[in-house]
Amino acid sequence: MNAALIKGGWIVTEEKAAQLLQALRTNEVTEVTVSKEEFPVFRNVLTKQEDMKSFRGAAKHFGAVVYTYEPGWTA
Repeated sequence: MNAALIKGGWIVTEEKAAQLLQALRTNEVTEVTVSKEEFPVFRNVLTKQEDMKSFRGAAKHFGAVVYTYEPGWTA
């Protein structure tokens, strides 16, 4: 399983967040774990995506969120 862990400043720009979302779309990675510190920047980019509803976030311990790309999982 390919996964990206965002922790300790991996996302410092919205550009990096957009790259990670694209990596999810293309199955370059199967999931991205975002720490609570990085969440505001990541979410800001995520909400601007045309296919935003295809990204699924699962809350984990200590405020982390694991995102996957699952087109059609929600109506």
